[in-house]
Amino acid sequence: MDHLPLAAAAAAASAPAPAAGAQHGRVLDAYKKALATAASVAAYAVLARSMARELLPDELRAAAQPRALTLQGGRREQQLDHTAPGDSTTDVFDGVEFRWTSMETGGGDDGKRGGKGGGDRGHRAPRESLELSFDAEHTDTALERYVPFVMATAEQLQRRERVLRIFMNEVRSWHGFNHHHPATFDTIAMEPDLKKSIVDDLDRFLKRKEYYRRIGKAWKRGYLLHGPPGTGKSSLVAAMANYLRFNLYDLDLSEVRVNAALQRLLISMPNKSILVIEDIDCCFDANPREAHKITTAALDQAEDFDFSSSDSDDAVGAPPRARRAGDLQQQKLTLSGLLNFIDGLWSTSGEERVIVFTTNYKERLDPALLRPGRMDMHVYMGYCGWEAFKTLAHNYFLVGDHPLFPEIRQLLAGVEVTPAEVSEMLLRSEDANAALRGLVEFLRERTRRRARQEAAIDDNQVVAEKGNAA
Repeated sequence: MDHLPLAAAAAAASAPAPAAGAQHGRVLDAYKKALATAASVAAYAVLARSMARELLPDELRAAAQPRALTLQGGRREQQLDHTAPGDSTTDVFDGVEFRWTSMETGGGDDGKRGGKGGGDRGHRAPRESLELSFDAEHTDTALERYVPFVMATAEQLQRRERVLRIFMNEVRSWHGFNHHHPATFDTIAMEPDLKKSIVDDLDRFLKRKEYYRRIGKAWKRGYLLHGPPGTGKSSLVAAMANYLRFNLYDLDLSEVRVNAALQRLLISMPNKSILVIEDIDCCFDANPREAHKITTAALDQAEDFDFSSSDSDDAVGAPPRARRAGDLQQQKLTLSGLLNFIDGLWSTSGEERVIVFTTNYKERLDPALLRPGRMDMHVYMGYCGWEAFKTLAHNYFLVGDHPLFPEIRQLLAGVEVTPAEVSEMLLRSEDANAALRGLVEFLRERTRRRARQEAAIDDNQVVAEKGNAA
């Protein structure tokens, strides 16, 4: 089939379907569909580097350069970025052949040459592109499945190459730095089943854009990481960021004074980002949603309010100081202000966001934070078990077995040690034998200490029982 320029395709699409048969009408319908989405054509330019690196043979990949994208009609072609002119490769998708051909287009006179001082200013350099060709009968497959598949693959590849950043808040703005934390789900010390459940949950979240829209919920996911200090909560957050290739926004609530400032910070976060609030149990008072006590000094400084009016709509008849306390309380940063962003009206201010809270003491959290729909997945980060230790041993020494492993496994089953403590012992020597012997002695001492503590408790109980009997 002849190759038609975009202008010809547009003219054909705007005319009524001729009586040349259903096949011709189908092609015109395909053109209409393509032209109707022409506004998003620029998005295909992201395929440049990713396509060249992942889908093309080495000889094409080497010369890949980002270029502009154009649409062409005819057999149905999609021009993308490309390599040396004349080369081509064939991709098979669902049994359909798609051919990528390197092309060189443009160049020559663009009609603006001539006249005073014209010279060669109107000469355009040739443009290189990749031309995607396929039979018209496979147009639906190409537009509805193949191109979206390639686009999704390209987006994933771009995310892998993305330099991650971590942002910190100062008053009402974010300040970012490059983030090179090495933690991944392969290196983090966790029980395999728990690790897999988190990865599966993240994968499911990424794929459910249309699902969230259909059920009328904001496209976000909340995680509560809880457990003793040193169990890897921060490392897990870094692993999630590296896995998703999302930037981190580490929110320090001590820098936020009022709810309005919190709202401005949160709505300024872009899509595909992770909001992290560490030690959430320390961020609010024990009863954060109840009225707080306000000191006399703070009340005396509140000069911007008129408390003398007798026709106030709220707190009629209340003492001026009580009304003043209520007005000031409404301005303060509150848990309610944060919750409104998590699942209230402000929760729809962005898409594809992950929210992570961490705490060492889950029992101290306000029940409002634990309500279903706010923190979707609660992840307990516990002490170092056998599987977590094997991950650490492989990370540090690239070993999967050792004569000391059986004793270490037995010792770990009887004591409570964190992954951070085990890591510290393994860091003390680059020699696996020496490091593991040091870990064994550390675990033995921890076992002896626990035995002494349990014996002391038993002795105190015996003394108490004798005292009660007397």
